[in-house]
Amino acid sequence: MRCLQANGIIAELGRFKYKTIRCHSCQTDNIHYEEKETDVAISVRMLELLFTEKADTVVLVSGDTDLAPAVRTAQQLFSTKEICFAFPYKRKNSELAKMVTCHFRIRSKQFLKHQLPDPVVLSSGRKIYKPKEW
Repeated sequence: MRCLQANGIIAELGRFKYKTIRCHSCQTDNIHYEEKETDVAISVRMLELLFTEKADTVVLVSGDTDLAPAVRTAQQLFSTKEICFAFPYKRKNSELAKMVTCHFRIRSKQFLKHQLPDPVVLSSGRKIYKPKEW
């Protein structure tokens, strides 16, 4: 989070809910986390940006069809605005691509080219290095 903030990115945090899932094979309980309300938060923010005239074009970096109803609503309410899908690396959604006039895939070279610098230097002078496996 500090690396994002140091580069002027405002992160809007969602929430994760944990739930216990029982393994049918070994009969053990495992804790899993699932994100909650993220697609709704993205949808509301998109509509807010369009309604308040803070954006003429919205680029949604997602392949999640849960965003489709909000995109359809935005297209009806703001027909002069453009909504574009940028599909994350190794993902595509033909249903979403058909909904909009603008869509593209984020390819591996683009993904690597647009990562934060390594290291990120915070205003305190502290350096945060990218994990080697990235």
